[in-house]
Amino acid sequence: MPAAPSHQDFFAELPGGCLLPTVQQGLEQTWQLLLICLACRLLWRLGLPSYMKHLSTVAGGFYVLYLFFQLHMVWVVLLSLLCYLILFLCRHSTIRGTFLCITVLIYLLLGEAHMMDTTTWHKMRVSQMVVAMKAISLAFDLDRGVVESVPSPVEFMGYIYFVGTVIFGPWSSYNSYKEAVESRQLSFRWFLKTFTSWAKSVFCLVVSNCVAPYLFPYFIPIYTDRLLRRKRRKSRGTFARWLLGYENTLSFHFSNFFVSYLSETTATLAGSGFTEEKENLKWDLTVAKPLSVEFPRSMVEVVTSWNQPMSRWLNTYVFQSALKFGSFTAILITYTASALLHGLSFHLGAALLSLGFITYVEHALRKRLATILNACILSRPCQPGCSHAHKKDWWVYLMNLVFSGLTLLHLVYLGSVFDSNSDDVEEDEDSIANHTIRKWTELSWSSHWVTFISWVLYRMIL
Repeated sequence: MPAAPSHQDFFAELPGGCLLPTVQQGLEQTWQLLLICLACRLLWRLGLPSYMKHLSTVAGGFYVLYLFFQLHMVWVVLLSLLCYLILFLCRHSTIRGTFLCITVLIYLLLGEAHMMDTTTWHKMRVSQMVVAMKAISLAFDLDRGVVESVPSPVEFMGYIYFVGTVIFGPWSSYNSYKEAVESRQLSFRWFLKTFTSWAKSVFCLVVSNCVAPYLFPYFIPIYTDRLLRRKRRKSRGTFARWLLGYENTLSFHFSNFFVSYLSETTATLAGSGFTEEKENLKWDLTVAKPLSVEFPRSMVEVVTSWNQPMSRWLNTYVFQSALKFGSFTAILITYTASALLHGLSFHLGAALLSLGFITYVEHALRKRLATILNACILSRPCQPGCSHAHKKDWWVYLMNLVFSGLTLLHLVYLGSVFDSNSDDVEEDEDSIANHTIRKWTELSWSSHWVTFISWVLYRMIL
């Protein structure tokens, strides 16, 4: 193995070898999408009839789908047509949401297993997921009376292929899309929100590609060049494995933040992502909260801050519907639904289902301890004026700090499987499974053991 570059050589090569190529590649892949979003926004300001606005965003959505997926976009189109067919056939039913969930699940499973190769299917994962989430939410909103009637085909396709969300998301409701179609006035706040979200997305892309993978050997030089050269050998120590696991996790986190901020950019640029209070219009779309993920209070906070629109979707249309079966069962159903939407990948499914157990056990244990100790140590911060007697005692801060440390342990453990090696074995599910098991074995299955011990403690004090 060649010797690792010195710190001086590394930082000398960093701008031209990673920073500029990363930014350039990001712009090359997204500038046309951003341009189409802006074009639709300006077109909607011309006072066109509503059907023309829907048709324009359908045309823009089709163009960017072809731009990113070429002819493979037909599978996204087929899913949307199938969803509208089910909505039309079940237009007099009161369980359209259930029918559509089953249909989408069968389609996604068949598509990944039989319709095409796994690698190509996974490239369209986000678009497939957004289309499925939009259609399912519309079906449940029709059942619940939130949406009065089945939209026309043009309205439905405009919603599904809304150019601001069809590639990178985020999910938005049908009523939010209708408000966006009305096209609010261009303003400096709209421009500022778009620019800041785009700048944050570029920053997160740079961190994911150029900072996180080299965090400890160069930016925070904890381990030496000798240990770096042993990075892929079995002889590396436990401490080094956790440091490398943290590097993998941080890179994975910031790649997600890149997509989150980019989705904020495209949705806002196309005219969506605002709230209106009286005469005050706020462009305040927030997809992810990186600080709440990297410096978490609890796993519950991580889950809700990772992708807020998807978290709301899962809570509204999955968790609340499954709550009649009990809270634990509802949580398992919710994380299973999330795993299925993300695709039949072993490391994703294993991480999400593990996350479900971890979140439930942590929430239940902290809720019980908060009751026994009468202290503010719940998974979420207490509201001002809560009934707990102990709010700012030193031991309350200490306990919350301990739980934050355990949350970081869980994040590093779960995120360690999403390193560059997992991409190398994308087409071989057995290799992905072996990779996941090997990574967790290297970390001594720590997170699962901590969760089991926490569950035993919870049962003992119940």
